[in-house]
Order: sequence, then structure tokens, then C-alpha cells
Amino acid sequence: MNPRHSENLERYADLIVRVGLNIQEGQQLLISAPVTTYEFVRMVTEKAYEAGALHVMTDFYDEDLKKIRLEKSSEEGLKVYPHWKQKGYIEMAEDNMALLNLIAPDPSLLKDADPGRVALLNKVGAEASKKFSSYIGGGKISWLIAAYPTQQWAESVFPDLERADAVEKLWENIFYTTRTDREETVGLWEKHIGELNERARHLNEAGYRKLHYKGPGTDLTIGFHQQTKWISAQFTNDRGTPFVPNLPTEEVFTIPERNSVNGVVSSTKPLNYGGTLIKDFTLTFKAGKVVDFSAVEGYETLKNLLAADEGASYLGEVALVPHDSPISNTNIIFNNTLYDENASCHIALGRALSVCVENGNKLTEEELSDIGFNQSMIHVDFMIGSNELNIDGEKADGSLEPIFRNGDWV
Repeated sequence: MNPRHSENLERYADLIVRVGLNIQEGQQLLISAPVTTYEFVRMVTEKAYEAGALHVMTDFYDEDLKKIRLEKSSEEGLKVYPHWKQKGYIEMAEDNMALLNLIAPDPSLLKDADPGRVALLNKVGAEASKKFSSYIGGGKISWLIAAYPTQQWAESVFPDLERADAVEKLWENIFYTTRTDREETVGLWEKHIGELNERARHLNEAGYRKLHYKGPGTDLTIGFHQQTKWISAQFTNDRGTPFVPNLPTEEVFTIPERNSVNGVVSSTKPLNYGGTLIKDFTLTFKAGKVVDFSAVEGYETLKNLLAADEGASYLGEVALVPHDSPISNTNIIFNNTLYDENASCHIALGRALSVCVENGNKLTEEELSDIGFNQSMIHVDFMIGSNELNIDGEKADGSLEPIFRNGDWV
């Protein structure tokens, strides 16, 4: 490992702890990560203790064991879930635990798996995690998703490079897009978050009731309730501590009114859903619900995703990301939602985020439902932005204002 890589890796670990999680004195941290990332987890653990963490716990897993289970387990076996584990997560969350979800993806891990069995396993996990997911979606605790390259991921992104070169190239782009290839990383992030917050403030002041999307294969209208708000990916947990749940992040986002989505939208990047790629897909919405869909690749996976529960065929998030941004400017399709969604405007099927509602954490499900809040076990972002996407905002009086032209802020 060359010295420059080591320095960048140190800054990446520091960014995760100081900006992403913003670990506080006396706070506990749980790191959920693949076993292959153990060396980096040790580095993050050191940074967390240096920041004042009381206790750092690890929850290691192996994605290949999931593949073996899907191949060998009975259908009844796929329905088994360790509820003791989920109870432990909830207990720690109620004690102000911070959560790092370190992902090391293999985009094609489950490409040959039975889509029905994958859907069943995902559904069982989502049902068991429903309560804990409310801590995440509502920003009640500090949490973060960050990525660590794998050989399989690197080769899917750079198929023409040698194995070692592919991994090195992916690391270079992770360091670049997270700004950890520069010494003033934390200061750069503070400036960047400030700019995103300013974008969100402008959208809130404009008070748009609808957004109109026009682009190749896309003619979509999305409506909003007056109680919802635009925010950046800087949340504040129930203890009043700010954190950034995605590294990298380039988005400002809100939630739509459940039944106020109409038209057609086409994906502009592949969606990696649970180890299966869904490519070149189109969704048709009527009164909020997906009433028709198609996909060149991954049709059965998309079909099962939409059928996960009633809310899975409605939207739960709307995010604006300029085409002219660090991740987009790499001209790389990362085959990973964390990165691809921050290179492109995107929307999400499934569960809405209560953090986008004034006092959302204090409202009941019925009160949230009254403002068009979508409930679901899933939350799946997919990319719809490009340099050909135009977006107009419709104000309360029906007048239109340009927001995006050719993929970028007006």
C-alpha cells in the first residue's frame, strides 16, 4: 500500500467518524460490515475511540453465506429471522447508539438466484426490521452508509482493467468523490453541506406544490403536501446532534404526496437491488401507484420489488442532484446505489422519510397518512437524471418556474 493511499484511507476513516456519524463523547457505536473489511473496521474503531466513543461493537457478516442460504435452505428456512438480534439493535438505538453500515458490494452476487426466493428473504428481513427502520427513516439516531471496494465490485465498474488495477481505480474514485484525497477534507465537507442546505432553503421558500419532469422516456408530475420540507443529507438526531447519513452525498430531497404522482419515468442508470442488476426500466404512475412497468434486464426482480407490499408501488422520496457534480463528472456507472444516486436525480419506491415532515417523529401513522406519507417495508432509490432532464416547479397559483435545465440547477 503506497503512502498516499494510506493517508487517504486515514482521512476516509476520520471523515466517517467526525462528519458522517459525528461521534460524541460517551456515545456507543455499532459497525455492521462484511468480514472482508476487518482491517478498515479496525481503523474506524480507533478513530471512534479517539473521538470519545464509550464502546465500539462490530456485527460482521458474509454475503456469500446469504447466497448459500438461498441455494440450499428450504422455503420455511428462508422465513426464519433472528428476532433477538433486532431487539438488540432497537435496545441500543434507544440508548443513543450510532450505526455505521459499511457496505462492500458484489453487484452480481445473486444474478443466478431465484428472484422469488430472494424476494421472500428480503421481505422477511424487512418485516422484522420495521421498528428499527423507523429510527433510521426518522433520523432518530446517528447512522451512516459508506462503501468499501471489493474485487467483484471493482471489476463490474472497470471490466477492461486488470484485477489489481480495477480495485486501485475504484479506491481513487471513492477518495475523489468523498473529498478524502485532499488534506482539508473536513473543512471541504462543512462548506459542501452548507451549500446543500442553502439549496434546500431556497426550495422551501419557493413553496412548489408540484414538480414536472421532462426527459428521454420521462414525462412525470409529482405533487407535495404543504407540511413536507426539502432537506439536505445532514440530519439531526433526537439528541440534537447533526450527522450525514450518506458519504458521499450531493442531494437535496423531500417526500411526495402518496397519491399525487402521474406519468412515465425511465431509469438512466442500473439499479443494484439485493445483488441483482435491474437495467433500462420504465414505470408508469397513475394517482401515485405504479400501474405498468418494463425492464430490459431484471424484470422478475423488479416485479417482486413492486409486490413487496402495498406501499412498494408508490413513491417515498424525491431527490434533486445536478449532473455537474463530482460523482457524475467521473463518467462512471458505479453499479451501486450509494454512488449512482448521488450522480443523478432520483426517486425512491416505498417508505417515505419522516425526517422530511415538520415534527414527523411525533406524528402517528394516521396523522402521517393524512398528509400523503407512504408506508412500506422497503425503500429503494433509482436514478432518473441525465444531462437531458428538465424540471419545472409549479407554485400554488399554477405558475411554473424552471429548476433544472439540461440536468443542472438553473
